[in-house]
Amino acid sequence: MITLGGVRQALRGHHPHPAEAAGARPAAVSLVLVEGPKGAELLLIKRAERAGDPWSGQIALPGGRQDPGDADLLATAVRETREETGVDLATAERLAILDDLAPRTASLPPVIVRPFVFALPRRPALTTNAEVQRAFWVPLARLSEPDVRFDVTLTLNDGARTFPAYRLGEDVIWGMTERILTPFVHTVTDI
Repeated sequence: MITLGGVRQALRGHHPHPAEAAGARPAAVSLVLVEGPKGAELLLIKRAERAGDPWSGQIALPGGRQDPGDADLLATAVRETREETGVDLATAERLAILDDLAPRTASLPPVIVRPFVFALPRRPALTTNAEVQRAFWVPLARLSEPDVRFDVTLTLNDGARTFPAYRLGEDVIWGMTERILTPFVHTVTDI
């Protein structure tokens, strides 16, 4: 079982690696954790199907691009999480900042994503907006089980490509979200 205490311990002293890319717009996502009956649980969203959204329908972390009114990327993560899920992180415990990531596909908008890890004392009520089809909690330990890892081949604008992924029932986590979660899960399970 991966507990919230274990996550805190694993992330203590973590130093994130910032990234830069010319012309890339800054963005932030939130890894929101609570202690559940099966250990630490992570908040995920399924993005609504929307024309023009390159991440339409994908399983993701709450977040988005920085707005001019955001003081910094932490403010972006807090604002986007509140807008998309109704979860207020203003007083949440901040556990860490993870390494920045950029998309590997030229067909995606140029962004640099900064992941923030938060802990809440209990599960909050979830209220999704029009950008989110649904929000749900997943035990972190589930993501470390070997039977959820596989390679998925998808046909994208630039052709068929194979990606590492997680399968949680009908939900498939791949792309940027998988690239954020995999090193995070390895870090918190290696304690």
